[in-house]
Order: sequence, then C-alpha cells, then structure tokens
Amino acid sequence: MSASTCSLCALVKSSIGRKFIVAITGLALVLFLAGHLSGNLLIFVGPDAFNEYAEFLHTFLHGAGVWIARIGLLVCLLLHVVFTISLTRENRTARTKYAHEATVQATKSSRLMIWSGLTILAFVVYHLLHFTIRIDDNLAQLGETSPWHMVIAGFQHPVVVAFYILAMTLLCSHLSHGVSSIFQTLGLRTKKTAKPIAFFSKAYSLVIYVGFISIPIAILIFGYGCGPCH
Repeated sequence: MSASTCSLCALVKSSIGRKFIVAITGLALVLFLAGHLSGNLLIFVGPDAFNEYAEFLHTFLHGAGVWIARIGLLVCLLLHVVFTISLTRENRTARTKYAHEATVQATKSSRLMIWSGLTILAFVVYHLLHFTIRIDDNLAQLGETSPWHMVIAGFQHPVVVAFYILAMTLLCSHLSHGVSSIFQTLGLRTKKTAKPIAFFSKAYSLVIYVGFISIPIAILIFGYGCGPCH
C-alpha cells in the first residue's frame, strides 16, 4: 500500500479528517450553488442570454465540462452525506456516554441535517433526470428545442414546482447551519467573527432560496416566457 493511500485511509478513519472532508465538499457545493444560480437567473434576461450560457456549458472542454461538473457534484454530495452520517453516529455514541442538554441538542440538529441532506441528494438526482433524461412528458414531447424553452416547459406542472420549492426550502435550511459550520471546521470562526459569519450564512441562504424559487414561481404563476413556448 502506497504512502498516499495510507494517508487517505488515515484521513477517512479520523473524525477530524472526516469533518475536513465534509467541510471541503460543503464548500465546493456552496460555490457551485452561487455559480449555478447566477447562470440560471439569465432566464429573466431573455432566451438569447440563457441559451448562450447553456451552449457555453455544453461546449466547454468539447462537451466534457458539463459531465465533469455533474459527476463532481454527485461525488461531493455523496461524500458530504456519507461522512455527515458517520460523524453523527459517533456523536450519538458520545451522547449516550456523556449525555447532557447541549450534546442532545447538537445531535438533534445533526439528525435534521442528515435528512435534509438526503432529500437534497434525491432532488439533485431528480433534477438531472428532469432536464437531462427528460422524464417529464412536457419535455419529452418537445424534441430538439432551446434550453430556454426546455426550462419554461419543465415548470408548467404545479407538482414539479412544489417539489422544487420544498427541496430549496430544505437546502437553504441546511445551508443556514452548514455554511457557518464550514468556517468553524476550517478554523476561521472565532468569538469576534462568529456573529458576522452567522449573518453571512443566513443571508447567503436567503439569496440562494429566493433566487432559485423565483424561476419556477415566475414561470408557473406569472406565466413568464410561456408565450414563445406555444
């Protein structure tokens, strides 16, 4: 076994190492969300801007870029969820051994984070199936069409929109705690920076939430972009 493999095994076995992996994968996902939202909001600029953005993504690195991003996203999310579950089990064992109110509260919070994380993972898989495999009948019937029209058609069903809003609610609830935890794990949170970091975590979560849900709501309720779809 090589030295690098041994170091990786030691990192995974160590609770500190797993916390570091959770923090780094969480940071990668947080940065991805900001970039993804920035691109998605171009749908309000108009078809040309959004389609150019989509074309860039699908032609980057000769088409491999978008798949690298998708696979990387799933790997980060899987590692994030798996190691969070592992750490929570350890915390649960510690709680049983050294039970007190603060530990019980922390374990309840971690348990909620796990369920929201698993729901988000399911949402990401559905999101890829929705717009890549086109499991939605509205999308399947479109055939070859522009990405802008595809998004408009994808949010015509209230159930789909409701699921997206639910997923975003859980995601941003997760973020409001998770972003702050990233700073703590990486040793960047101190008594002086604790309040600004907590404020940033909540503000970032709110921006992500409002930004993402504004798209399906605008399409379904306000009929944004529906004219050119027919």
